[in-house]
Amino acid sequence: MEHKHGAYFISGVDTDCGKTYVTGCLAAYLRHRGVNVITQKPVQTGCETVADDLVEHRKAMGVGIQLEDKERRTCSYLFRKPASPQLAARLEGVTIDVNKISSDTEYLLSKYDVVLVEGAGGLMVPLNDDYLNIDYVSQQKLPLVLVTSSKLGGINHALLSMEACKNRNIDIKCIVFNRMPKDDPILADDAYQVIKKYALRLYPDIKVIDFRSSDSFWGEF
Repeated sequence: MEHKHGAYFISGVDTDCGKTYVTGCLAAYLRHRGVNVITQKPVQTGCETVADDLVEHRKAMGVGIQLEDKERRTCSYLFRKPASPQLAARLEGVTIDVNKISSDTEYLLSKYDVVLVEGAGGLMVPLNDDYLNIDYVSQQKLPLVLVTSSKLGGINHALLSMEACKNRNIDIKCIVFNRMPKDDPILADDAYQVIKKYALRLYPDIKVIDFRSSDSFWGEF
């Protein structure tokens, strides 16, 4: 899958599948290929002053905090409570406005060729009382990079996520199968094959990346 200019949404099948690390590695891979790329974390919870995930992205990219990070263009909403975006926002008397998020993405696209938008949690996580992450991806027509994992239960999470995307006509550009270092390799190998087979059934042209490091993206993105 050759990259095209624009924004890509990065989502995971659950909260601990490694999507922050994958997002940073993908940004690093593109940057090393000469692509003018930045990451965006529209909503970050459980933080006080700076989005922790953006810090991790910048470390992976080998750069420091960017001007757009300081201007809060890469993180539209930052909340203290480590909870779902909807709840964390409500506790601070805020309602997340998805138009602000898309406006910040457009601003970043005016300065960068590629913007990798890492969502908070999984696809069905609520942004506000009436709006989920998956609604935003569908409405904005963002190509999706879906991070799955080799953890026990990962097959179920991955297949449900793919079904939900297919039902909403979301274009999954690739599946990133993130091998957790301590997971049983027999279970991991089987999960990879099952997820890949199902992904190709729903999306015949999809790339399924067996992710181990940033080199995993070589020739695929």
